[in-house]
Amino acid sequence: MQRAPRNLGRYQSLRNSLRTLFRHRSRGFWLLPLVYVLAMASIAFWPVPVDSAAGSQLASALSWLHAHGIPAFVNYEFVEFAANVIFFMPLGLILSFALHRFWFACALGLATSALIELGQLFFLPNRYATPTDVVANTLGACLGAGLWLVVRKISQR
Repeated sequence: MQRAPRNLGRYQSLRNSLRTLFRHRSRGFWLLPLVYVLAMASIAFWPVPVDSAAGSQLASALSWLHAHGIPAFVNYEFVEFAANVIFFMPLGLILSFALHRFWFACALGLATSALIELGQLFFLPNRYATPTDVVANTLGACLGAGLWLVVRKISQR
């Protein structure tokens, strides 16, 4: 008789925890996504760019990183793109978790991003609405939705 691997119990415990999370969606569980959406709206519609005060510090940090071997393509635009991707990942995860549809979550991420950028374009003269932001935000939402797919697969085993 062969013994089960030691980690099997931990894996089953994680799987059972994920199953419980997916089955029991209490009102309190949705408090964190609500806080995220409110924070997202505050950041997206802040009258001035949220990084405006940190611009010189970011430039200094990038200069230091470049002097220590970080490639030159890691510039302000790269950091801004990556920040937008990361900023929208929770939205994709939340939408997928709520709707159980990967592509629908991606489409809603695109729509949300487009509405934010249009709002900045028409109502916030000190903000910069760019198509690159829409691409980065949509990518982030789709990556978050992809994370949901992975978590769902693990919980269904």
